[in-house]
Amino acid sequence: MNLGMLLEMVADAAGDRLVVGSRRDGLTAQELHAAARRVATLLRSRGVEYVGMVDLNSEAVPVALFGASLAGLPFAPINYRLTDDKLNSIVARLAPGIVVAGADIGGRLQPHDGIEVITTDELLATARDESSPVDDDLPFVDPEDIAILLFTSGTTGEPKAAVLRHRHLASYIITTVEFLGADPDDAQLVSVPSYHVAGVSAVLSCLYGGRRICYLPGFDPEEWVRTVEDEQISQAMVVPTMLGRVLDEMERQGASLSSLRHLSYGGGRMPVELIERAMVTLPDVNYVNAYGLTETSSTIAVLTPDDHRDSAASDDPAVRRRLGSVGRPLPSVELEIRGPDGDVLSAGERGEIYVRGEQVAGEYLGRSVLTDDGWFPTNDAGFVDEHGFLYLEGRLDDVIVRGAENLSPGEIEETLMTHPAVAEAAVVGVPDPEWGEAVAAAVVLAEGEQATEAELQDWVRARLRSTETPQLIGFYDEMPYNETGKLLRRVLRSGLAAAGEERAR
Repeated sequence: MNLGMLLEMVADAAGDRLVVGSRRDGLTAQELHAAARRVATLLRSRGVEYVGMVDLNSEAVPVALFGASLAGLPFAPINYRLTDDKLNSIVARLAPGIVVAGADIGGRLQPHDGIEVITTDELLATARDESSPVDDDLPFVDPEDIAILLFTSGTTGEPKAAVLRHRHLASYIITTVEFLGADPDDAQLVSVPSYHVAGVSAVLSCLYGGRRICYLPGFDPEEWVRTVEDEQISQAMVVPTMLGRVLDEMERQGASLSSLRHLSYGGGRMPVELIERAMVTLPDVNYVNAYGLTETSSTIAVLTPDDHRDSAASDDPAVRRRLGSVGRPLPSVELEIRGPDGDVLSAGERGEIYVRGEQVAGEYLGRSVLTDDGWFPTNDAGFVDEHGFLYLEGRLDDVIVRGAENLSPGEIEETLMTHPAVAEAAVVGVPDPEWGEAVAAAVVLAEGEQATEAELQDWVRARLRSTETPQLIGFYDEMPYNETGKLLRRVLRSGLAAAGEERAR
């Protein structure tokens, strides 16, 4: 199975169903299929090997993605927020290729040997023009071929190109989405960028399920709320920072979002207090917490709507705690927690998350990082409780090594978050001349609340070991997140380290 076949199946079975765009002038499945075939013909006529895209969200994303898929070419959406140097470095790696660039972005691209740049408007003109040539002999696309390349956004070194093959993505969609299971009027609002795996999986899962995609170019809470009401959106995906701003905007506008029935979230730690607030504000919505990675073709574990309701209604602390988990693994994947020596750990023991399954790629251009028996080491730390619920504790790289002791930031963060004055907390390690690393915390206080560094230190010390008590606590107005909701710990680490040095002088 390849991605082009997913589109063909929907076009054949429900060709008149709207799948992309607004209720007034969106594309049907048949129209998207025809547009993708015209684009595939254009791409094959250029003799390229890669198709890149640097632009905001629009209907051009699925058109380009499926056009590349039908042409048998890897599709590489690129982060337009990168600096010009990093952006051009990635573009140069796609030679020989075509790069589709937005009108406001194309001017940032330098000339590169083997790279042809076309505008998004030019791509869409070809896609919409019924007189554009269509190759009736498009190639067979092997499921082993590369479907998507997603470049990492690391701060040092050359970004890695994560490889997702057709079989990985098709397996994920077929095992997690009911074919045309959505109601014809269902619509999903997508504001996550196309260069994130959630943006890719949204295209595929919505299409296969028969749900219309409605794009926002980027996230803006006022526009998000307005679009949900105007387009009668039934489903949306947010990251934690988005959800808080949406709830604030709803309150400001007095909006009800009565059409919204499903809300999924992921991409970062969701404060329990925030999801509880959402469940009170939008009580009729089904909430899903989805945990996944680029290398696993998106979601590998889910906290279901029933899990949310059961946890919120329970008086048992162990059950209520599940609201802070990412749920249980999908039936189609295997998941284990392993220690530093590779041994599989028991329930409640903390270690590295390993995952295996047909959707798991675990590959970068030029190398696989899977074990010999197909397991992918995620570099995420966590544990599974006795009922199979998975709890994340951050990246293994974030573990603080104080002397000979490894300290988990997640446990300290959770403890800080139980203080009534704390809205958000993040814990990092900073250089320490005596212990190698010291525990430092960044804290955002709840509106109208106050707390001192000493008070919060005493709070942690009373509940955890003294070695886990933050040596330094910095108070912030807001945490630094990127556009997909990932906490920028390097920014906090730099700021807290500088504060520590200043204090030591």
